[in-house]
Parts: sequence; structure tokens; C-alpha cells
Amino acid sequence: MEKPILAAMLSISETKLSDDEKRLFEQFNPLGITLFAKNIENKSQLKSLTKEIKEVIGRENVLIAIDQEGGRVRRLKEPEFRSYAAQIELGRLDEKYDHETVLRTVRNHALLISQDLLECGINWNYAPCLDICYPQTSEVLKSRCLGNDEKKVAQLGHEMIEAYIQSGICPCIKHMPGHGRVTVDPHLGLPILNNPLSELKKDFFPFYFNRKAPAGMTAHVVIKAVDDKHPVTQSKIAIKQIIRGEIGFDGFLISDSITMHALKGSLTERAISCLDAGCDAICYCYGNIDEMINLAKNCPFLTDNSLNRLAKIENIFQNSPKIKDYSVTEGDYAHICGSIDKYDEKYDATETLRLMEELKSQEN
Repeated sequence: MEKPILAAMLSISETKLSDDEKRLFEQFNPLGITLFAKNIENKSQLKSLTKEIKEVIGRENVLIAIDQEGGRVRRLKEPEFRSYAAQIELGRLDEKYDHETVLRTVRNHALLISQDLLECGINWNYAPCLDICYPQTSEVLKSRCLGNDEKKVAQLGHEMIEAYIQSGICPCIKHMPGHGRVTVDPHLGLPILNNPLSELKKDFFPFYFNRKAPAGMTAHVVIKAVDDKHPVTQSKIAIKQIIRGEIGFDGFLISDSITMHALKGSLTERAISCLDAGCDAICYCYGNIDEMINLAKNCPFLTDNSLNRLAKIENIFQNSPKIKDYSVTEGDYAHICGSIDKYDEKYDATETLRLMEELKSQEN
């Protein structure tokens, strides 16, 4: 009999598994592990790490996830990996190039990222971001949007989604049902939208257009027209009425990180409320072993409905082709995108929050 799967994406603290992490993962069988920059030294080390994670958890369908959007959100960096344009830059290509060239370049973006991920044993990417860019969009999000036109965002996002799936990578669209209008960074506080639903339909459209995507991530944002008390991630009404209802999304739904300050309560309370609201699994990002043990002891396992959605993701992995040589694709991508600045982002919101929490606990 197969072991039940913990409804949680966990994380790790270093560049290899500690003995405590091994014991935890063996005992509780988490859905998967999300990797961050602190877990990556180089390509060789990363390959060894993902191999070890799969062996310790011992499941063929264990998810090894990462944020590799391009631009300021990329965990795989130079010189070991390619440079990738920010999504806002991809969305601006139509100012210089015809529609087919733009579609091809966006597709190449996802194909090349897929090759990097597959080579290192990663099978899930928290991308693409389908939020719409507005003048007031938070700076933490603005460069990650494909633009302000909902139809363009939807179509370019669709090209990426299809390229990831055909490469054997599960894409996770975010942040459902739309996060672009908010000015507050959910890492630091709770964003609230007062707009009527008639206005928000523009934000919903890219997700509706891509409702058959295999996975999606919720937004920590209150939509007062639907639920004035809970952010979407923790709102039964919003998930049922908007994400599963109006948008019609039936893929695997995962929460954004439960360590963000947009959510209140203990980590266990946050996790349970997300799952009760309708998320299939929660995402925990700090890599703190004591917190993960407590979560694992209190977090439910995947439901039958969630397992059915996960099975569709397994088909993506099983049908994935062998790693291909995308040298021609790489040359075309580089030519169209032009010079891409090397990664020099100094601010990692997740890591900054973790350090803040550590200092706070030490003061107490």
C-alpha cells in the first residue's frame, strides 16, 4: 500500500540534506521540496541534491520545484546557467518584432529554462506569472508581468505553459486570480482590493484563458467584493466562486508561501486554513526543521481529488522527452532579446523574511 502524501511543499536549509531533514522526509512523505538560491552552489551540487531528495522521499512523482521566471526572479544564475529576460521585457518585444517572432521567443524562453531544470533534476517551475501590470503595481511584482493587455498576457503565458508541458516540466501559473492591482507586497502585509468584480474580470482573464494549466498558485490578497475577511488563499468563497467557478480552473492548486506576513496565526493555523479553503497543498519556504516537523505532524495528507490532479501532473513527467540540444533556439533567443543583464538582485524577499523571524525569536 502506498504511503499517503503530505499536502505540503517543504524546503531545506542548506546545499545538502541534513540528517534531521532526511528523517522528516522519510517519515512524512511530503508532496515535494522547493529550492531557493541558498540551496544552490553550482550545477553539479544541484544535480546531487535533487537526486538525494528523490531517493530519500522515495517517490517517482516527488515534486522538485523552483522559481525560474527570468529577470529578477531566477534561482539558477550565471555563470553556470543562462541569462533570462524578465517577463516585462518579453511583453515589450511586440514594439520591435512581429507577432510570430514574439510567440517564438516566449516559447524559446520556456524551452531553454526547461532544459536547465531537467538537467538538474527539477520538474516544477513556479511560472509563468500571469498577473497584469498596472501603474500602481508593487515594485516586487511589476517586472514579472507580461504587460497590461489581458489578451496578450494570456496568449504569451499560454505559449510558455505549452512549452513547459511539452518539455516535461509542470508549470504553475500565478498568482490566482490576479495580483497586479495591489500596492502592498504580501511578504510584508496584506493587500486588499476594493474593486468591483466587473473591473477584476480583466485580471481574471489570463487565468481563464489558461484554465487547463496543470497547476496554479493562489494570491494572498483580499477581494472585498467576494470575501472581505480572508485573503483568497484562505477563502473558501473566493476559491470556489472565482478560481474553481468563474475561472474554471481544475488543476492542482497550491498556496503562495504561508510564511508571508499577509497571513496571520501560527504556521499550523495558516496551513490548515489554506487547505480547508480549497488549496490542494501549502507551500512552506523557510527550511526551519522545527517548524517543518510541527507542520508535518499537523498537516493533512492529499485528498482523493488532489491525488487525481497530481496524477495529471505525473503524466507530464512520464511523457517528457529526453533533454534536447537547444543551441539553435538559444541563439535565436539571444538575438531577439539582446543583451540581458547578469543577475545582481540583492533582495530575496523569502530569505529576508526568514532572517527577520530569526532575529525576532532571538530577541524574545
